[in-house]
Amino acid sequence: MAGWYRGDCHVHSVYSDGELTPAELATAARAAGLDFVATTDHNTASAHADWAEQAGDGLLVILGEEVTTATGHWLALGIGPGEVVSWEYGVLDGRIGPRLDQVHRTGGICVAAHPHAPYPSGTFAYAYEGFDAVEVWNGLWTSALPWNADNEAALAEWGRGLAADVHRGRWRPAVGNSDAHLAGQLGVPHTVVLAEGLSTPAVLAALRAGRSWIAGSASVDVSFTATAGAETAEVGGCLDTRGREVVVRARVRGVPYGTVSFHTERGAVHHAELSPEGLGEVEWGTTATGSGFVRAEVRDLRGHMAALTNPVVLS
Repeated sequence: MAGWYRGDCHVHSVYSDGELTPAELATAARAAGLDFVATTDHNTASAHADWAEQAGDGLLVILGEEVTTATGHWLALGIGPGEVVSWEYGVLDGRIGPRLDQVHRTGGICVAAHPHAPYPSGTFAYAYEGFDAVEVWNGLWTSALPWNADNEAALAEWGRGLAADVHRGRWRPAVGNSDAHLAGQLGVPHTVVLAEGLSTPAVLAALRAGRSWIAGSASVDVSFTATAGAETAEVGGCLDTRGREVVVRARVRGVPYGTVSFHTERGAVHHAELSPEGLGEVEWGTTATGSGFVRAEVRDLRGHMAALTNPVVLS
């Protein structure tokens, strides 16, 4: 059934360096209100069979791997059972292309993980060309705070490239994942997708197309649309404005005293405050000549990210 589904696509178990078993993680995922998770242990598929036993009862399990190379990590999502993607190389070896092709041949997607992670091999040195999405929000180092400088840098880098990417007709969506290793981390943050159904092909297609937004927790809900006349496009969509005025609208729940901002190729173009209850609807007007795309950010009272969306493209 088509709808919005919440999921965490960067999860570690005892099969690499996590502290929880797949069964414990599956229980935590259901408790956190997630509809899907991806198994992404480092450089191994040894957890795949165990994870397959946890699927069902409203939880989709996407088979994957965190490919931990010498000069950056990336997520191979949607690979086959027991399939391993090689990791023994760095950016100067020029060997990543065939590995991306391997994932794409199975119908999977490749995600650049935590591009500004502050540890050896964590910083992403590869070009984004060939990757399907960028993990701009990673929760591993945010146990005390939901947002940090590494995520801010990843978001800024991705945001700066959107205008050129939209202009050439192929932009890379943003995703957010917990990178859970410890109990209590799963789902903080996670990605909410508009998919044709709760299946691996449908969820990966939604992630690839950018029909998604990132939530800091299950208590946060965002609706983001752009409307011109009788036509409306949701996040990740393209609105044919036909020269008409565009009304951009965000509806937010779960961010008390928060702030909503709209962003285009000109940077932040509109700000509004949410109520003490965290509810609000924000509108802003523009045109396709004034904005090639619009995306939204929602920050809490401290200025930390609570949610962010992929863009709606205006044509």
